[in-house]
This record gives sequence, C-alpha cells and structure tokens, in this order.
Amino acid sequence: MDSSERSTIRSEQKSRKFLKSLIRKQPQDLLLVIGTGVSAAVAPGIPALCSWRSCIEAVIEAAEQLEVLHPGDVAEFRKKVVKDRDLLVVAHDLIRKMSPRTGDTKPNFFQDCLMEVFDNLEQHIQNPVVLQSILRLMERGTMVLTTNYDNLLEIFGQQQGKPMESLDLKDKDKVLQWARGHIKYGVLHIHGLYTDPCGMVLDPSGYKDVTQDPEVMEVLQNLYRTKSFLFLGCGETLRDQIFQALFLYTLKNKVDLEHYMLVLKENEDHFFKLQADMLLHGIKVVSYGDCFKQFPEYVEDLTAQICKQRSPDADRVDSTTLLGTSCVDCAKRKLGENGTDSPKRTKQSDNGIPTI
Repeated sequence: MDSSERSTIRSEQKSRKFLKSLIRKQPQDLLLVIGTGVSAAVAPGIPALCSWRSCIEAVIEAAEQLEVLHPGDVAEFRKKVVKDRDLLVVAHDLIRKMSPRTGDTKPNFFQDCLMEVFDNLEQHIQNPVVLQSILRLMERGTMVLTTNYDNLLEIFGQQQGKPMESLDLKDKDKVLQWARGHIKYGVLHIHGLYTDPCGMVLDPSGYKDVTQDPEVMEVLQNLYRTKSFLFLGCGETLRDQIFQALFLYTLKNKVDLEHYMLVLKENEDHFFKLQADMLLHGIKVVSYGDCFKQFPEYVEDLTAQICKQRSPDADRVDSTTLLGTSCVDCAKRKLGENGTDSPKRTKQSDNGIPTI
C-alpha cells in the first residue's frame, strides 16, 4: 500500500465513530480472537493465509506435490472445497485422510503440507500494523487466542523483544496459567500450531481430555462470561466446532454477554442481518469499512482509542467512587448518598481530569 492510499484510508478512518461501549473497555478486560483475516493483512503474499478456503486449497496443492495424497483423493477434495459450505468439515476430513487410521495426530502428512505452505513466514511480513496493535494491547493485559495454524504474531513479537509463547490445548498446566492471566505474551492456538504435530486438532474429540476436564472448562468458559471477546479477521469462528465446544455449548443467557466482531461490510443487507443474528449470541458486529485495506488502520485507530482510557484506579474520589469514565454528576450523587450534605467544588487536576 503506497503513502497516498494510506492517507486516503486514514482520512476516512478519522471520520468514523467507534462504539463507546468498546473503546471504554480496559485492555485487561478484552480477549482477542484472531482469525485468518489478520494473517492475510500481515502477509498478503501467502495465499494460504487469506481464508480457510485458500488454506485448504494450498494444503491440497502441497499434498499433490509431495505425493502424500492419492490423485483420486486430491480431485475429490478439490471438488469439496468448491461445493461444500462447511469448510471446517472439509479441513477435518483432509487432516484425517493424511493421518494414521488409528486417529492419532502424530505422525501425519498434514503437518508436512502446512510446513510447505507456511515456509519462511518471517520473510513474508509486509504490513505489521495489526500485529503492532495486538502487541500494544497485550502489553496492557489483553489476552489472545487464535484459530490460525500460523505463528506470525509470535514471530513478530519476538522480533520486538517480547517473550512470546505459543500454547495449545494439549498442555493443561499452560492452558490454566494462560486462562488465569499468568502468561502475558501467550497465544493460545485452539487448532494447534503447524510446527507441533502433537498439538494438531482433528475435531472436538481430539480435545476430549480438555472438554471433559471440569477445571479447564470452567476456567475457559469463565473467560467468555467475564471478558469481552473481540473477534479480528474471523469469519466462521462461531461455527468452528472446537470454539463451540470450548466456549459456547454449556453457556446460557448469551444475550447477557457483550462481545464484539469486526467485519467487512460488502453488502448492507447481509451486514445488518448478521448484526441482528449475532446479537442473539451477545456479539456486537461492527464494520471496519467496505474495503479490506481499511482493516489494519481501523484496528490501529481502535487500539489507540482503547489505550487512551485511564485505569479505573487512576482517579479515586473515595473508597466507593471512581472517576475514570464516570461523570462528575454521578460522583456528586454518590457522595450525597453517602451522607455528604454540601457538595464539594469541582476542580481540574494537573492532567485535566475533573476531581472532587
């Protein structure tokens, strides 16, 4: 993207409004869910990162070149990629086809295909704006999980001197530490990571040790109840069997939740229908624009807005009243309720925040 395009997009972004309920969230109250859209924005030179469909097509191509899939199967899977709506099922079938008949994930040819597809990832990082924004939020306590097999975020974070750590659901102790906020720069790969065949996922049954562990499930589902999930570059995540098994199946009253999803608004009718449908899951759908090129800058500006928010502990009035995002009138009312007859004069502190 040249400088003129960036300037045009930047001017468009400045006129956009952000949901106050989102930008007033504290970073530590957010959990980012990273999908293929993030990888596509960062490394557009790798077609497999653009979407689930592109990833499956690239894996099939690699399997054909490496001769690890029968030509008849190659032709059959190519038809499925074109015809089948549920690409996650196609992906699971493809993984099974290249894995031992026992159902084990190690060894398998699927990993070899992914390594072929994602070779030299670090050399393909062209636009790290989204990754910079994610790291900025992580520095302030935001947690991150991803449905992606790639580790672009970890690679970039390590280049910036951050102690990044890739996690998968096979390691219970690490998952518990991450879910409790003890691994600041940990990225949980719920499908596994292409460099580690032991952590690769075939389907929800591959995580039965996790889904049948009350301690792990309680900690993970508590995140969906207490954090605001922010879906970035996600299209099919809510239909993802693994994500459903971990966060959605046993939760009730989803409309009481408050999560967010950034999406491309290509068609207004489709967008507003999606918006209405997602509210049933407690998810507010937000458009970042009608062009994918607007995605990185939108995330950057959104991150800046969120990071501008002061910590709730920054401006205490008394032990019961906080002035961070609350108004002065609310504080006065609170003081009145606490038995303060004469209201105190409002003055400006050195940093411009009203205090009592």
